[in-house]
Amino acid sequence: MPVTAQERLSALPEALRAPARTLVMGVVNVTPDSFSDGGRWFDPDAAVAHGLELAAQGADLLDVGGESTRPGAARVPVDEELARVLPVVRRLAAEGAAVSVDTTRASVAQAAVEAGAVLVNDVSGGMADPEMPAVVAGTGAAYVAMHWRGHADVMDAHDLYDDVVADVRRELAERVDALRAAGVRDEQVVLDPGLGFAKTGTSNWPLLAHLPALVADGFPVLVGASRKRFLGHLLADRDGRPAPPAARDHATAAVTALAAAAGVWAVRVHEVAASADAVRVAAAWRAARGVTDDGADDRADDDGVGTRREGRATGRVGHAAVRTPGPEGVR
Repeated sequence: MPVTAQERLSALPEALRAPARTLVMGVVNVTPDSFSDGGRWFDPDAAVAHGLELAAQGADLLDVGGESTRPGAARVPVDEELARVLPVVRRLAAEGAAVSVDTTRASVAQAAVEAGAVLVNDVSGGMADPEMPAVVAGTGAAYVAMHWRGHADVMDAHDLYDDVVADVRRELAERVDALRAAGVRDEQVVLDPGLGFAKTGTSNWPLLAHLPALVADGFPVLVGASRKRFLGHLLADRDGRPAPPAARDHATAAVTALAAAAGVWAVRVHEVAASADAVRVAAAWRAARGVTDDGADDRADDDGVGTRREGRATGRVGHAAVRTPGPEGVR
């Protein structure tokens, strides 16, 4: 039987590697200039308390980041990033939380894994630091490779696509090839289409609409739509002013439900409670449709006899196995 996307994550604890539903990753920003919370959790004690609160609300993973990636943000020195994230990672891990570190730097990733992080969430997919793939291979940590075309201060200029879905899939496949060449195992890799990164507005919606295709490429998929600009523009007032970040949480939860229904592995969100409810709704909906975690269709045949139609492997994209729907076209 083909290996499922969830089973690929052998670097994670079993409950995260093969979840019964889409996971919720709660954001813990340890920055003074986050677009979403304005530095509310910059103090380590506040950040740890916030992380534990998110866990109590239903977060399966806590994503700790010490460098803002909002559009136009300047980079911080590596020593400052380390000072921000390591105490928080260490304390949350000591509390039993599954911790992710949100960084593009190999040295920060290495130190965070040593402090207890189980996953490295790299918005650059290994492109910002050439040492990152070697660190991922050496630590064995699970790794999120996001679609990326440049740092926050220049990324908007790279919102140029012939076909955003095809281009993102191709460029992610290239990242998989680079990771494999460095010794990273497929079982460690999660892919992220990079909503909002080099995608200023309408480029985001086709990616969301085609999430089943991204899931079918054979790797677990992480979606991070939470409070992003394209939702603010969608919810603009009558004068065209975008909704502020905190007013985008309902729309975020709606995206969570749709992403979970499409079978993504996890969603990354700032406000956890609503998304935790949304993934459970999506799981119930998928179960009612007869869609299992491995993409099989358990619905009855026309004659009423229940059969299990497996998704079948039919090709490779960037050498990653592609899973296509079974006869009923359901994943």
